[in-house]
Amino acid sequence: MDSYDYLIVGAGPAGCLLANRLSADPANRVLLLEAGGPDNYPWIHIPVGYLYCIGNPRTDWCFDTESVPGLAGRSLKYPRGKVLGGCSSINGMIYMRGQARDYDGWAAEGNPGWGWNDLLPLFLKMEDHFSGGNALHGAGGEWRVERQRLSWAILDAFREAAAQTGIATVEDFNGGDNEGCGYFQVNQRGGVRWNASKAFLRPVAKRPNLTVLTGVEAQRLILEDGRARGLVVDWRGGRRELRARREVILCAGAIGSPAILQRSGIGPRALLERLGIGVRHELAGVGGNLQDHLQLRLIYRISGAPSLNQIASSLWGKLGMGLEYLLKRSGPLSMAPSQLGAFARSDPSQPSANLEYHVQPLSLERFGEPLHDFPAFTASVCDLRPQSRGTVQIRSADPRDKPLIQPNYLSHPEDLRVAADAIRLTRRIAAAPALARFRPEEFKPGPDYRSEEDLQRAAAQIGTTIFHPAGTCRMGQGMDAVVDSRLRVHGIPGLRIADASIMPNLTSGNSCSPVLVIAEKAAQMILADAAGQGESIATSGRPLEQTVAP
Repeated sequence: MDSYDYLIVGAGPAGCLLANRLSADPANRVLLLEAGGPDNYPWIHIPVGYLYCIGNPRTDWCFDTESVPGLAGRSLKYPRGKVLGGCSSINGMIYMRGQARDYDGWAAEGNPGWGWNDLLPLFLKMEDHFSGGNALHGAGGEWRVERQRLSWAILDAFREAAAQTGIATVEDFNGGDNEGCGYFQVNQRGGVRWNASKAFLRPVAKRPNLTVLTGVEAQRLILEDGRARGLVVDWRGGRRELRARREVILCAGAIGSPAILQRSGIGPRALLERLGIGVRHELAGVGGNLQDHLQLRLIYRISGAPSLNQIASSLWGKLGMGLEYLLKRSGPLSMAPSQLGAFARSDPSQPSANLEYHVQPLSLERFGEPLHDFPAFTASVCDLRPQSRGTVQIRSADPRDKPLIQPNYLSHPEDLRVAADAIRLTRRIAAAPALARFRPEEFKPGPDYRSEEDLQRAAAQIGTTIFHPAGTCRMGQGMDAVVDSRLRVHGIPGLRIADASIMPNLTSGNSCSPVLVIAEKAAQMILADAAGQGESIATSGRPLEQTVAP
């Protein structure tokens, strides 16, 4: 009972899709492991419930970053989904592919088959778009995409103000060039969150060759004869070995996947030797190249228009919201965290939009804290192509020790320049005629920040993660690459990674659907290797070392 063809670690978006695709062949025995629990917590499914899922150990790993010098020494909460569906159970539900140039850039770096034209058919395959099937959208797939079910006067005005500032109005961000301003499309069905578990697992739950286990945490890989043969896991308070006849596939995300490799003795030599784990296989890039989108949350007081701040502040307002959602599946409880989006260039020299706005009819100091007691909107803007790079490192071989996460935000001069430009652009939008009737007043960071140095200091004070970590097991060649273009770990046959960690560079937007397309392509390659070449053998990278831990 402990031997399977494929062991998949992590039931987030990638793991759910892979379990679906690999188990479609009845000859494949597939085991999907999730450290968290089932996705039966009601707040997962009510869209506004992300407020009760982030920071909640029932659904979140509850990681923290180290003190970040570029953020004035602040440490940030670093949410990652720990539940069936993974981050798709706690995220903002925004459907976003990114830009064609993102994927073409991956291919140009020596990763054939990863260009936009290669991946667009895979996006369409999984998609069930409200507009039906056409050249840019799919119909009948598992990943439901719908329009949002409410609008706000202040957001409509922001959209008009953006147009007056030179950011064109658009209806769809997913055609390969997302520049413009419009309402986000969301992964919902009828006003209810549509997570990866609903999309990819529930329809195939009765397949006899698919087993899904929750509450199982992967401790380390089993390496024998130079090959990944299985996993040692913690299940029901005890250790257990699980064997893979074909492959182990890590889908534990940009934090979890490098941590599992490092605990298995795969990673940078200096780290593994310092922790006394021993070097089974040296791969210097494991845990490096951490990238994330840093959001600057600019808050504006307004008057003459409702915001969620006032509505949610009274008992009658809360009752009204609840009743509207109960009867119509609409209203504020159906809200994604951000309803209006905009993609723009921080300066004319940028080759494409390098900023993303998430505009919200509300304001608060930080997630998990109460809304402000005055009407306001938040224009959150992030640098889509950050140059700063961070690291993920385990603290010990014990999985109970949370990893050391150092994003190194704003450590690159270009990121500081883009941050200052982003604040200036936001101020121009706020000053446009379309918003004048609401008399916006900058609350954060505040109008006193004017000079380049002031704006960079402001970015350090208000910057926070928008939850898109990637890149820590980079795809490519060279000494810092971890997987090849078929997602096989260099030098370790029988082991692949399929999640955001393999991204050479972040995509220009929200990261959930790009992770799904990574998994879709991984499934094709895994099945092709099994059918055509038998068990795939990765021969690149350094030879496996049998260094025993002291």
